[in-house]
Amino acid sequence: MHTSPAIRKIFEGVTSRREMHHMFNRHRGAPAVADGDAGDLFAGEWFEIAECDYEYMLDILPPLFMRGDMFALSEYMIGSVTSIFFALSIDGRTRWFHGYCDLSDRGSPDRMKAAIIDRETRPVRAMTREERLEHIWSSTHDDYRGYAGERWPAAMHRKLTVLVYCGGRGTVLKLLDDLTDDEVSAKLPVQLRHLPQPVAA
Repeated sequence: MHTSPAIRKIFEGVTSRREMHHMFNRHRGAPAVADGDAGDLFAGEWFEIAECDYEYMLDILPPLFMRGDMFALSEYMIGSVTSIFFALSIDGRTRWFHGYCDLSDRGSPDRMKAAIIDRETRPVRAMTREERLEHIWSSTHDDYRGYAGERWPAAMHRKLTVLVYCGGRGTVLKLLDDLTDDEVSAKLPVQLRHLPQPVAA
């Protein structure tokens, strides 16, 4: 049975072209990439892009497929994972998105489309803790983030890490998942710090 990776928003707001390319390569230093086993790192990730960047990507290579409101790049990121670009009508206006889908699961692009629409039609702008952590990882410079390696306990190897400022102790490397609420707030852009958590259904 095929197990689908979690569909997750990794950046809040519309990316600039520079940010878009940074998102494409945000796992560049991952040990799993070097091992050729990074499909689950990428598959399921999505973020919003500008219309001009949607058109730019459409013109780069002939699409692998194009149907209705989506097209796929013919160049794979890793294994059977490739970029899918969406032009979706949300609340009466068209918005553009990029996501990584594992095409060994033929239903993954449609599930991602449904997840994006569901996420972006919420009546109140909000961010989950997981989305805050993903945004921090996406917007942190490569020099200030990494992956837990040999000096960490074996159970933590390959988990995401970021540098945080700890007052008199200077900066320390912490697991992304272990950031306190105050550390998360400090590392988010000012305009995102006070967004509410979504209300559970």
